[in-house]
Amino acid sequence: MDKLYFGTAGIPLSAKGKDPVAGIKRVRELGLGCMELEFVYGVRMSPQTAVGVRQAAEETGVMLSAHGPYYINLSSQEVPKRESSRERILTTARIGHLCGARSITFHAAFFQKQDPESVYGTVKEELKDIVAILRKEGNFIWVRPELTGKSSQFGSLEEIIRLSGELEGVMPCVDFSHLHARTGGDYNNYKEFCSILEAVKNGLGGQAMDDMHIHVSGIEYTPKGERKHLNISDSDFNYPELLQALKEYDARGLLICESPNLEEDALLLQEEYIKL
Repeated sequence: MDKLYFGTAGIPLSAKGKDPVAGIKRVRELGLGCMELEFVYGVRMSPQTAVGVRQAAEETGVMLSAHGPYYINLSSQEVPKRESSRERILTTARIGHLCGARSITFHAAFFQKQDPESVYGTVKEELKDIVAILRKEGNFIWVRPELTGKSSQFGSLEEIIRLSGELEGVMPCVDFSHLHARTGGDYNNYKEFCSILEAVKNGLGGQAMDDMHIHVSGIEYTPKGERKHLNISDSDFNYPELLQALKEYDARGLLICESPNLEEDALLLQEEYIKL
């Protein structure tokens, strides 16, 4: 990609309509560059609607990504739950592809007292199958497991980099705020943000820096990790130094703001980045 695009996790609050097309148009009016389609409570979009979303995105130049449902656990010990999780990712990818989304992201799994290496192996095999199915259908959307906000969840920085290095069609969604919460307040200064980007670059090559999928928000956390998303001004998240690190590493791709105020913080991040 040619640069770092800033946008919202879902339809901007100031959009005149509450449908994705209205959201895309409002993103463009605001001067932002991307939007994430939020399917977190289920993929409830028809193929016909998706085609209209793609047209709006192409006409406005707004880049799209999509977030899969929360109800995903690829390492569940209950086979029906694992199968339904796989199907939810596939459905997100299929509709996302019709919408013209570049990538999909999701929280891949929970440990649930299982051995972490065993969970890793299960998630890897599931994602390998998912990508194979999509490629057979002619769907080349990026599949991106997200860096998660609690240590009880699969999705550490190391795990998502490792998966991405071992599986074709898989790349990470790097949620800097989640890592800050996951580690109880670490990873919140320039040097630490650079270490994250260095890990991605070393693990996946320079091309990974040219097409990143990033999540940022204010965040509240406990010693157990993420509690909830906050507006940036209501949190301790050190976004100025994150932006400095992203600029230094010439990170490109999509930066999705997940703050409750959506476009307000997305614009803040974009404006501060431009000043750099």
